[in-house]
Amino acid sequence: MSEKMSAILKKRPEPGVVIEDVDIPRIGHHDVLIKVRTTSICGTDLHIYSWDQWSQNRIRPPQILGHEFCGDVVEVGSAVESIRVGDFVSAETHIVCHVCFQCRTGQAHVCQNCKIIGVDRDGSFAEYVVVPELAVWKNSPDLRPDLASVQEPLGNAVQATLVEDVAGKTVAVLGCGPTGLFATGVAKACGATAVFAADVNDYRLGLAQKMGAAQTYNPRTGRQALSDWIVEANEGYGVDVVLEMSGSPDATRSAFRAVRNGGRVTLFGIPSKPVELDVAEGIIFKGVTIYGVTGRKLFDTWYRTRWFLESGVLDISPVITHRLTFDRIDEAMGLMAAGQCGKIVLTP
Repeated sequence: MSEKMSAILKKRPEPGVVIEDVDIPRIGHHDVLIKVRTTSICGTDLHIYSWDQWSQNRIRPPQILGHEFCGDVVEVGSAVESIRVGDFVSAETHIVCHVCFQCRTGQAHVCQNCKIIGVDRDGSFAEYVVVPELAVWKNSPDLRPDLASVQEPLGNAVQATLVEDVAGKTVAVLGCGPTGLFATGVAKACGATAVFAADVNDYRLGLAQKMGAAQTYNPRTGRQALSDWIVEANEGYGVDVVLEMSGSPDATRSAFRAVRNGGRVTLFGIPSKPVELDVAEGIIFKGVTIYGVTGRKLFDTWYRTRWFLESGVLDISPVITHRLTFDRIDEAMGLMAAGQCGKIVLTP
């Protein structure tokens, strides 16, 4: 094996990335070295590529991007017991400490000392990536690599949608980026009576229809407020469940206007600034249940996600719209920025 590998990295504190040959990382006693088959692009990667305020505060170049991936194990540390060379794997993005209060009480997904692949440590936009054994997830050998590489964001959608049962309920999905599109499919597959999808991007609303949305709405071009559209489409009561997947402050406020009394709002999208809400009228007097969702429960959500992919009840293929090679990373990020794609899967 060569001592060098090709990688996409943020080399300097400025917009853009470079593709360079770098040293193949070395593993520790509890690590595995994975040869990447495919890796998909997340909104976080676009933030880092664009070098926005969040990434300027968080990222310390040089840094290899990427955290959604699959690949084959080519080396294991001396203390590794559950993973073998040749295993086809993916990985949990959130590397947790296993010793904080949350980790020791079944809440490792909100670990106080969490480190994120591709953010706090080198990631998967490379030919090889190192991951701790306890974060590695074994895939079925028959799972398509493009599907295997998007289990992490699909898991986000599974967790956000199924924090409570949606069978027999009406669901509104606000924000049709890839995770919102996955959530649309998950809700429909789990028995939602109707899914209403909203976004300011007509291209992605078309994808939402392919994922099972009964009705779609663009509040930027529509004639009425988003919440009014949802309420009127549901006999004036609103929907049982709202999944806020965009992070838009306006959409977040609309979520609480669109949910019925006694309904549920799940907040997954991350606002870029504080959001002002009418807590009394929008939450307390309506008796709304709110869930904040980050990441996936370890590893409960991964088992659920495996079931969706292996059972055939959910086809996520429409969300994967582009398959590109590393040398087309600038093109891929342009598509992401323009919203003219679903999920983009990269191959080294």
